[in-house]
Amino acid sequence: MPASRSRHLCSVAAALVLTVAAPATAASAASGASGLREVLFVGNNWDGTADVIKSSGDFAAVGRINVIPDKDQRMAEINADPIKWVYFQAIRNSVGEGHDQFADDMYSTPDGRSVVVSRPSFADVVSIDLATGRINWRFPVAGYRADHMAVSPDGTRVAVSASTANTVHVLDIATGKQLGSFATGDKPHENIFTRDGKYIWNMSIGDVNTSLDDPGWDWTKGDRHITVVDATTYKQVKVIDMRQRLDAYGLKDFSDAVRPAVFSPDESKLYFQVSFFNGFLEYDVAADKITRMKTLPKNPATSEDRTTWVNDSRHHGISMNPEGTKLCVAGTMDDYATVVDRSTLQEGPLVPASKPYWATVSGDGKDCIVSESGADQVTAIDFATGRKVASVPVGDHPQRVRLGHVQADWTGPSAS
Repeated sequence: MPASRSRHLCSVAAALVLTVAAPATAASAASGASGLREVLFVGNNWDGTADVIKSSGDFAAVGRINVIPDKDQRMAEINADPIKWVYFQAIRNSVGEGHDQFADDMYSTPDGRSVVVSRPSFADVVSIDLATGRINWRFPVAGYRADHMAVSPDGTRVAVSASTANTVHVLDIATGKQLGSFATGDKPHENIFTRDGKYIWNMSIGDVNTSLDDPGWDWTKGDRHITVVDATTYKQVKVIDMRQRLDAYGLKDFSDAVRPAVFSPDESKLYFQVSFFNGFLEYDVAADKITRMKTLPKNPATSEDRTTWVNDSRHHGISMNPEGTKLCVAGTMDDYATVVDRSTLQEGPLVPASKPYWATVSGDGKDCIVSESGADQVTAIDFATGRKVASVPVGDHPQRVRLGHVQADWTGPSAS
């Protein structure tokens, strides 16, 4: 029978119409500091590295980081614990598509001296010194897998989803000390801080690795909802169950697993993707309802067998330009990315891309950056024209791409 869902809806909707951090917000906390250089961090999930590239222009390589310098120690611990070993293998053979997951998400510290990385297969978050490549601190998450993160607007706190424990930890980015935590739905995924830092939005996606992918079996995927918490007390202030909102819009066969999401600059609207859907939806925060839906083209070469789609995704990755006039969508299983006019919802050219897994915004705000996990490169697409402007090679299976900072003269760690 369907999993129970919390219906608690507080009278704080108006208060939640704040402004979510724009893609550059966390990085911008340090933008005025002397001796820093803005860059893009690209997490190469399968080989355990992060490429650092220029944040704008030609996106040329700056340096590379090994984010698993302690791999031998971690593997020894896993091999000595039968339960950890089982989960490690399960991650490899399910969400990892036969590969280990070593670099899911990452953010640099405000001083540009360290990068904090969530490592799914090692079920932890680590801070790595960018000068030496050594680990500053390590935080094991609850359960057996770490997932998406978010950084506070001032760059001092990082929230990480512990996906098998239905928990989000909030850590001091400098020390790794836990400042608080909160419960979520099944398999917490995306986290978003509001621009003023007062709230955290978490989206739980449920069990995306089962083969019960027919719409009639969607209820077996677990309890999926958006959890909104006070970012100071970590107390729940609102739960949004998209099942009810989808049904009200006439989308009873749609999954209610909210995947990547992005707010409009005034945070009045949330644009989000759901499992199995080639497109996205618009949600009015104050009215608490879905207001528009955009269906994007299907690739004729993409199988209609939903069990073949990676982790229940069809499209996974969405961003918005700083002006709030254009959206950029990664059509993961359809092998393209496209820029969509926010007013008309008309898509631009379909830019060929190999399993694009994420979308973010360049440092100058002019381009959408997508990670092509199937081609081991990142590609920049001009928001104004919708045309590809550059592609640069990175490591094995790039996923998350985040703006951040390094020291101005940094070109890579001096020690492994």
